[in-house]
Order: sequence, then C-alpha cells, then structure tokens
Amino acid sequence: MDKFLAHILVVDDDEGIRSLVKKYLNENNYLVTTAKNAEDATEKIEIINFDMIILDIMMPGKSGLQFIKDNINKILTPIILLTAKGTTDERVEGLEIGADDYLPKPFEPRELLLRIKNILKKTKDKNLKKVVQFSNIEIDLNKLIILKNREEFKINITEKIILEKMINNPGKTFSRIDIGKLINLDKERSVDVIITRLRKKIEIDPKNPKFLQTLRGSGYVLWIE
Repeated sequence: MDKFLAHILVVDDDEGIRSLVKKYLNENNYLVTTAKNAEDATEKIEIINFDMIILDIMMPGKSGLQFIKDNINKILTPIILLTAKGTTDERVEGLEIGADDYLPKPFEPRELLLRIKNILKKTKDKNLKKVVQFSNIEIDLNKLIILKNREEFKINITEKIILEKMINNPGKTFSRIDIGKLINLDKERSVDVIITRLRKKIEIDPKNPKFLQTLRGSGYVLWIE
C-alpha cells in the first residue's frame, strides 16, 4: 500500500470505463477500487477512507448527484465528476453541492490523471487529522497510541477507524448502526464493548465520560473542541 500515491474510488456503470481508468491509474501508481453504481459506492465508502472519488453523474437508479447528497456528511475527499456533453446544469449543481472538478465524456486518461494530480496537490494540506490534543490527552492515529497524563495506551485498527471518523466529524453523533457499518460489525452490543474499551483509554473517569459521550437514543459523539 505504501507504494501507491493515493487510493481512488471509481464509480461508473460502464464496465469499459471502470476497467480503462483502473488500468491507467494502476500503471501510474494509484490504487483503484471500483463501484458499478451509487449503492455499491455507498457500501465501499462506509468501510474505506478514499483519497478521491471519480463519479459518473448519469447512472441507472441513483444518480451521481444524488449519491453526493445522500452521503454529504460521509464524504471527506475530493470528487471529480464524469459528465455527458450538454449537461451544464448538472455540472453546475455538482460543483455547488461539493464536487471539486468535472470532466466531460469521452475523455483522455492523461487529462484525468492531470486533474487528479492537481486536486490532490491542492488538498494535501487538508488531509484527515491524524493527531489531536485536548485536555491532558493526545490521540496519535499514526502511531496507534493514546497518551493520557503521560500514560500510553495502544489502540487497534478497529479503534483507529472509529476514532478517525469521529475526530474528523467533531460533534457529530454516530449511531451504533453507523459505527457497525464502519467496522463491518452487525452486533450493536459489540459496538458498545468497543466504545467502553476506548473510554478506558481516553477518559479520566470512564464511568462519567467527558469526551466520548453517549446521547441516549441516538448514539455516540466525541467532544474534543
């Protein structure tokens, strides 16, 4: 994974385009995951933090624009829209709701690659937070540790995934179902066990949490600001 420049999700109902883009980007040291429609893409962004999404607008079922609207709070990465000629209104709407660029079909893979490089260069300083400090606590997702009053606690990959999502969505409430989807776990009780374990590493008094709190009937929220 270290040899790849970025991990990109390509969403298009045309298998030929998916294969072409994946092959070309792989040859240029990008890791590519593909999705054949919006529903498939939604499942993938639930479990993988991509560096960019290349998204077709016109797809059977749910459109690319609706995909963005439905997942506006989950997508933290740049989006390049693939559009058919003559869809000016859709391109404008796409840019208004959060897309970063668009490329009309048919397109040259070299131009797509150039746009990817330009956008990732501009956003490299806006990467997901990996280290946060609050009170007497430091969470370092790179080193997989939590420092609390100079005491070190190790975190595993599952805990890292949950913390990364919460840290980069400050104040947002995540239901047990949301967290379960994130870590591919369908038992809500198991989610509670993981949160309890995290509290022991983060909280001064885990039984009276100040930072990783429960919102009754809603889920969990991390207050770090």
